[in-house]
Amino acid sequence: MSLADPKLTDDRPLAPAILRGMQCKCPACGDGPMLERYLTVRAACPACGEDLSHQRADDGPAYLTMLVTLKVVTPLMVAAMFTWNWHPAVLFVVFSALLVALSLFLLPRFKGMIVAIQWSRRMHGFGDGDREYR
Repeated sequence: MSLADPKLTDDRPLAPAILRGMQCKCPACGDGPMLERYLTVRAACPACGEDLSHQRADDGPAYLTMLVTLKVVTPLMVAAMFTWNWHPAVLFVVFSALLVALSLFLLPRFKGMIVAIQWSRRMHGFGDGDREYR
């Protein structure tokens, strides 16, 4: 086998797929929206027709969201607690609002990223009926 063999070339590169997924766009074309409403993955891309029903994101986006938000907010909360000596009620209100806002922002992006990784690596039936992608 040579490097020119089509079986060795990656027609679904991972990095562009992840970037498209984090923008909540179709991992195949990057034009159509992947999600409808907030977290529901469309059955197919409205722009290119790519079947997205094979996705199995399950709890992955929630775990990633918790990991990132807690790793970001906890040090900020500790720093604020020792720097400004806020009342505990103020500390709770400010940082719980920050946690909720950050979670709501990150959750659909992580879901899009996980679906895009599954599409790129042909997991869970995404490799059936292959065609050429940009």
